[in-house]
Formats: sequence, C-alpha cells, structure tokens
Amino acid sequence: MTVSIVGIGLIGGSLAITLKENGFADKIIGVDISSENIDKAYRRRLIDEDMSLEDAIKASDIIVLSTPVNAMMSLLPHVLNQVDKQVVIDMGSTKEKLLDVVKEHPQRGRYVSAHPMAGTEYSGPEAAIPNLFDNKCSVICDQEDSDEDALKIALSLFESIPMSILYLDAKSHDVHTAYISHISHISSFALALTVLAKEQDETRIFDLASSGFGSTVRLAKSSPDMWVPIFKQNRDNVLDVLDEHINQLARFRSILIKKDYDTFYKLIQESNQIRKIIS
Repeated sequence: MTVSIVGIGLIGGSLAITLKENGFADKIIGVDISSENIDKAYRRRLIDEDMSLEDAIKASDIIVLSTPVNAMMSLLPHVLNQVDKQVVIDMGSTKEKLLDVVKEHPQRGRYVSAHPMAGTEYSGPEAAIPNLFDNKCSVICDQEDSDEDALKIALSLFESIPMSILYLDAKSHDVHTAYISHISHISSFALALTVLAKEQDETRIFDLASSGFGSTVRLAKSSPDMWVPIFKQNRDNVLDVLDEHINQLARFRSILIKKDYDTFYKLIQESNQIRKIIS
C-alpha cells in the first residue's frame, strides 16, 4: 500500500509511524501546505517522500486527510474530484457538516468517514508518537454510503493498528463527541483562564501544581487552530452540552452558598457512578 497523508501533524504523523512500523504501508507520502512541517516530517522519518496534492492522489492507494476540520470542507470534495479507485479517509472530529458537503458527490463511495478517538494536547509533526492509536476506538460514520471495497480497505487499516470499530451516523457522532471531547476542552480552557486570572504569580502556580491539576488542565495546551473550527462546526451540540455543564456548576455553587454539605456529598457520590463507564 502507498498511503498519502495530507496534514502531517500529531494525528497524521502518528498514523504514519504506525502504518510503517506495522507493515501496512510500503510507502508514506506527505502533503502539507507548510514546508516547515514537511522538513520536520523528513527529519523524523515520518514520511518517505513529499508531493503536491495532485501528484500524491495519483500515486496513492489511500489518501488520509488529517487537516483541521475547516480546511476539510473544501479539501475533501477537491480530492474526490480527482480519485478513481483510490480510497479517501478523513480523520476529522466533526462529521455532519462535512458529510453534507459531499453527500451527492459522484465519488462519495470512495470516501470513508472516520474519527480515531485518540490524541494529545500537543500539535505538529514533532508531537507525533508511536502507538497513539493502539487499542483505541475508531468511529466510522455513515458507512452505508461508502463502497464495499473502500470500507473494507479502511477497516483493514484501522484493524492493523489495532483499533476497535464503532459505527455511528454523522449526527449521533457529533452529539456524542460534544459530550465526551468538545466540552472537556472548553472546560479546560476556561479553568486555565480562571487560574491565570486569579493567580498572577505563574511561578507560584508551577510550585503548587500537582499531577492532578496538570491532568485536569492539560487540554488547555491544545491548538486554537484545531479547536476553534471544531467548535464552529459543532456549535449547536456544544452549546447544548455547555448549557447543561453551566447548570451543574450553578447547582454546586448554590449548595455551597447554602452550606448544604449533605447534598454536596450526595452529588459527589452520584458523580462517582462514572466509574461504571470509565475505569
């Protein structure tokens, strides 16, 4: 297999490492609008060759799109305009708007919509790491709209890592990711701003910060170039979740004002039920 990866950052670069190490890809072609990213990808041996997008499409069996989701809106139809039997897989975190763009595209069947549920708070080729996707879940959206052979090839890619597969329609995917991913990032951004506003002495924060605080706020290191487009495309779902989150925060605030510590205790106990879902 020759695999082209468009967007050599954390996700694209980590996938390149994995597919070369596990033998799925014989050759990795890198495509990126940033020459600096291409240079870094070469230095780290993430890619075997770089090409223009048009040349990469012609030379590839699989084209993986791992750009920010706003770029994907024009990139995906542009790529589909040029494919024949190649398989196109996107790795985006939002799906409904993107799938609407190519719903009637004559080459829609060559496209498999995927979202590997993995990542870190870092970005760029230097953030790429081995084993990022190992034993994680990859969501496949609206699989019935993909050609049978294209879907089979995409599944073989993810299963080679290995990853488990979950099938969702695009609308459900965007609702669920708003709850389990997008709200976590907004909360982390807000917490970081809260701490920075209240504690001007950054050295003191560093001295006092524990691993618990670091894990809570680590997502605040995430790139705005990636996350603002996600919030824009999934705005309605994120607003719904954010409203519920604000209601819960207000609830905790109210019982703390009332010094109702028995209720506080019960709410924490209730929240502990998350253990049944996340071990």
